[in-house]
Amino acid sequence: MANHKSSIKRIRSNEAKRLRNKYQHKTTRNAIKKFCELTAKKEAVKTLPSIISMIDKLAKKNVIHANKASNLKSNMTKHIASL
Repeated sequence: MANHKSSIKRIRSNEAKRLRNKYQHKTTRNAIKKFCELTAKKEAVKTLPSIISMIDKLAKKNVIHANKASNLKSNMTKHIASL
């Protein structure tokens, strides 16, 4: 058990950040899965900017690595080109 006020607060804030990161990461993964299942090019082009924005936010907060974010965005644009 933590002994200092600051360490108790740190435990609370770390847990809150962990849950927030987990929620945002899972939401982004679900959006990517739905995007990959799309077959209509118009719909895919319409949803791409919002998903890219979500990925960029995760990379900025170091939830995912910057290179992984780039790979995801690249694969999504390739998916649109193949439609």
